[in-house]
Amino acid sequence: MFKRVALALVLIAAGFAAGRAATVRTTPAVLPAPAPVIEAPAPVPAEPMQAPVPATPDVRSLAAPDFTAIASEAVKGVVNISSVQVVSQPNSPFADDPFFRYFFGDDVFGSRDRRSQSLGSGVIVSTDGYIVTNSHVVGTNVRTREVTVALADNREAPGTVIGTDPVTDIALLKIDVTGLVSVPWGDSTRLRVGEWVLAIGSPFQLSRTVTAGIVSATGRANVGFADYEDFIQTDAAINPGNSGGALIDTSGRLVGINTGIFSQSGGYQGIGFAVPSILARRVSDDLIKYGEVRRGTIAGLAIDRLTPQIAQAIGASGVRGVLVVQVRGNSQAYAAGLSAGDVITAFNGQAVDDPAQLFRMVADARIGSTAALTVSRNGRLVELKVPIVGSARGQQ
Repeated sequence: MFKRVALALVLIAAGFAAGRAATVRTTPAVLPAPAPVIEAPAPVPAEPMQAPVPATPDVRSLAAPDFTAIASEAVKGVVNISSVQVVSQPNSPFADDPFFRYFFGDDVFGSRDRRSQSLGSGVIVSTDGYIVTNSHVVGTNVRTREVTVALADNREAPGTVIGTDPVTDIALLKIDVTGLVSVPWGDSTRLRVGEWVLAIGSPFQLSRTVTAGIVSATGRANVGFADYEDFIQTDAAINPGNSGGALIDTSGRLVGINTGIFSQSGGYQGIGFAVPSILARRVSDDLIKYGEVRRGTIAGLAIDRLTPQIAQAIGASGVRGVLVVQVRGNSQAYAAGLSAGDVITAFNGQAVDDPAQLFRMVADARIGSTAALTVSRNGRLVELKVPIVGSARGQQ
């Protein structure tokens, strides 16, 4: 009996323990408290981004220079030139045949006078009436010419040709009028590429026309206008009738004499050429002082361009230099040791690249001085001393 009661008590205790265990199992697990949520403050709306405002450009710095003052003064010193030339022209139908002319001369059929007129511009360079222009405006190698100069105040005066220099295409006139407004000489050696310049003249007989541009290049040669070429190139509009007119810098000074244009149409294409003032002034001074232009030369010497074919034929190491094609016997060049086939590579220590450059160097050399020539001969360099003599090539 006692055992039954004990067993019953054990079963009741086990059931109670089982009930507790079952209760624990079924009770939902206690989850950790959720982390506190910290609410971020409401975003403050940002100001809309604005594109950076560019600095307002200074309109004055973008505008072209104001040329009104210098132009209004310079036009007073630029004139119109009308030249009527009387040229003797042969009547022979074979006038252009050198063979016929060699055997029969130029007078077989006689000749006739032909009148031609040219129009251009000029620059007054002194208050007493000296005027610089181009020689092709007044003509060269003519028997008679009539020159009329029209001033800015509409007065006209006959012009006297003091002299012409076809080598540089510069001529000097004189009118018997005093108290004139002249254009002061400038220094063309100070010009820089990109610098503003004005071209003043009478294109197509439109008097006192002013155009503006820049200096495109300096020292231009081999363009075919003259023997002595050292041109200023500009894109200032130059047209027929501008020849002999003024090229003015921003100080109102004369830095060039407008001479010609490069054009496939006959009109302005942005490439014009002017004789530098330093050269035009030297020519004018010689014409006033001597009536001709005196320049240096090497007597008895004939030169030509050195081509790659000739360089190869004579065994020259390159194509830099000038070829000596002829040396006249008993000349100073011959006495100095020059001979045909030599290649002149330097003049007084300065490299020589082409005949035009050597011509300028010799022409500018002091008459009576001795020049040092570096010559390439049979693959070796030879130093020679050659006298510089005078050569007057101005014409009346």
